[in-house]
Amino acid sequence: MLIESRAATDPEIAALVTAQQRELREADGGLDGQVTVTHNDIRYLAGVLNGRAVACGGLQALDEDTGEVKRMYVRPSYRGRGIARQLLAALEELAFQRGHTVVCLETGTYLPGAIALYTSSGYEPIPVYGEYVDNPYSVCFAKRLPVRA
Repeated sequence: MLIESRAATDPEIAALVTAQQRELREADGGLDGQVTVTHNDIRYLAGVLNGRAVACGGLQALDEDTGEVKRMYVRPSYRGRGIARQLLAALEELAFQRGHTVVCLETGTYLPGAIALYTSSGYEPIPVYGEYVDNPYSVCFAKRLPVRA
């Protein structure tokens, strides 16, 4: 799989984010408190197989030290191949290159697969933060990145 940087306006990224949001609405069963906040400053990476973007994830700077993983998504027919794990590692590398020392993220309590991916990748639970504070279905995680030499 090729992982490449893509603009937020890239049509394949837009299609993946739209699919992700639709799937989240279906997965949450219409829970109250779900808010989708659109960010224009997310740096996206795409997982590309056979010339087609089949996965995406983004990184947004929360501050100088902290990057937040956003919009992680793998098309259903490509799941179970380790694509999300590779994409997450690439996002962590991007965060490291940008000088972040911590990567954090939010996911839903109703997404056990996502929670399993993050915890098995070294993320630890943290208090809910930022725009997620009032969402009773949010769980947040963080991972400290290696110190620069």
